[in-house]
Amino acid sequence: MTDSEAVVQGVGWDLTGEYPAADSPEIDADSKRLGALLDDIERRNGALIPLLDGVAALTVDTAADAIDDARQIFALIERARKLLRDPETYAECCLSVDSRDEQAQALLGRLQSVGKRFDELAEPLGQFLDLAPGPVVEAYLADPSVAPSRFNVEHSRRRRHELLPLAEENLVTGLGEDGIHAWGRLYDQLSGTLSCDVAVGNEHRDVGLAEAAGFMQSSDDRLRENAWRAVNETWDGQVESCAAAINAIAGWRLELCRKRTARAGAPVHYLDAPLHANRIQRETLDTVLQVAQEAIPLARRAARLQANAYGKEHYGPWDNRAPAPVAHGESAESIAYDEAVDLIAGAYGDVESEMGDFVRMMAEKRWIEGTVGPRKRPGAYCTGFLKSRTPRVYMTYTGGSSDVITLAHELGHAFHSWVMRDLPDSQRRYGMSIAETASTFGETIVRDALLRRAENPSAALDIVWEEAAALVTFILNIPTRFEFERNFYDARAERPLNPKELKAMMSAAWEKWYGESIAEGDPLFWASKLHFYISGLSFYNFPYLFGYLFSLGVYARRATFGDEFFPRYKALLMDTGRMTTEDLAAKHLDVDLTQPDFWRDTLAMIEPRIDHFEALVNARTQS
Repeated sequence: MTDSEAVVQGVGWDLTGEYPAADSPEIDADSKRLGALLDDIERRNGALIPLLDGVAALTVDTAADAIDDARQIFALIERARKLLRDPETYAECCLSVDSRDEQAQALLGRLQSVGKRFDELAEPLGQFLDLAPGPVVEAYLADPSVAPSRFNVEHSRRRRHELLPLAEENLVTGLGEDGIHAWGRLYDQLSGTLSCDVAVGNEHRDVGLAEAAGFMQSSDDRLRENAWRAVNETWDGQVESCAAAINAIAGWRLELCRKRTARAGAPVHYLDAPLHANRIQRETLDTVLQVAQEAIPLARRAARLQANAYGKEHYGPWDNRAPAPVAHGESAESIAYDEAVDLIAGAYGDVESEMGDFVRMMAEKRWIEGTVGPRKRPGAYCTGFLKSRTPRVYMTYTGGSSDVITLAHELGHAFHSWVMRDLPDSQRRYGMSIAETASTFGETIVRDALLRRAENPSAALDIVWEEAAALVTFILNIPTRFEFERNFYDARAERPLNPKELKAMMSAAWEKWYGESIAEGDPLFWASKLHFYISGLSFYNFPYLFGYLFSLGVYARRATFGDEFFPRYKALLMDTGRMTTEDLAAKHLDVDLTQPDFWRDTLAMIEPRIDHFEALVNARTQS
């Protein structure tokens, strides 16, 4: 193999600082320590649980022993969490690189039952802190050992009125394994075993849905459409099963809302739980959606420009992951891994030297996995180990500009984790809505750096294309998902919907958001989109829209704040685990997220970028 034919890839990561192997004595030792901690929690719960029935009548004096037990249980839970999550993370890291790693698979299997026991043993403390009178909770939080958890305690207590008795909460959890979660697993099994017949050039291939989805990332417009139609044809043969699953999942959640409403004596809405988990108010979500609707013309314009670049008038539902078209006789630039690290470190360092130093440290310590392998799982993510408080970044690096941006994105997540490493564990966990702040900021500064080094319009188009695609995804596609799911839940509260009704509802959502920019809607998106079947999370859509706009709003403040920007930015990241998103923005950005101004200013920043995109597309199509 010549140098020109060599595969461009990154280096492998180093996990030995955590555990030497999935079957190592070190993991066995941690498992034994974890078991002892769980036994201790169970013993102490024996004194706490009997108090829960009369918890509302407790006083600081009568609850003195319970307060002490609760503090001890909190400390034990935090220690146990590390001993449970670190082996889980290690096993997942191993399986990401080699999906057939039998030792890692066995380790995860052993940890599943332990994880369930951990969740059940942690529930009594949560109930005690949610339901105890305010003075009792204040007495509990007065101790320095638990004081850092104040935000989590107070935030959880906002939903205390809808909490079911401990036995009922445990029953919901227990029945869920063969109830709501079983329907989610059924969908996973379907999506993992179904195949479809895709026309690829002059031949037909029988491929799995994942491989067919990969075709929809091709620059071959006909292949993308063929793959999309083949996938939908397959799902159309499974609509009865999918309808049963999506109706059951939503029905379970709506019934739980009814039970909580009866308990609370006030309506519990199906959006209450996801909003609470994301630490944002309903008023904020409504404002974001309002401003997104105002931005529809700009996003539709971007969609039409993407279509025009492919020589057609309308954007197709198969174009959502399309790359920039490659001009005849041209090939995409390949960027070596070391060069990518230097480029990202330079762009990060332009913001603050500390950020650039962090990127180089991640590379030097080999905390980044970027190799190419036949058994590697697709995708990219950032994870971390609780005991060492160190992040890891996973991806498959092959040298494209999109890989550079992906690496910059994941390193943003890692930097977020790194700046929080010295905080108490209870202050290092944050909601999904704010999780994309550092990552999208990172990819934006690196995309701008790539644009500055682009040597010709084709290279520039390749970079700006991703920005236009993001606008279409977040302003049109994500709200389409939310529109459907909200309308579906409203209708499902009355009765289950049949496949024909679900198709019509989905088509209406596409029409509302994409309008005339789309060639046709995607009536089977409710069946083909995994997110609607994630049994552990509902409305896995609006946090993406929120996070996208919020992170760009942070980026826009870089010029406004000047020398003050990085200290504010770092402080914002450090506070993400101990504040609501509205309070975070007010403190560090001086903005009110419940009002449209911040969101409108953010979208105004994007319009000149779409102007640039239009100029590049016009230059390409006219050449």
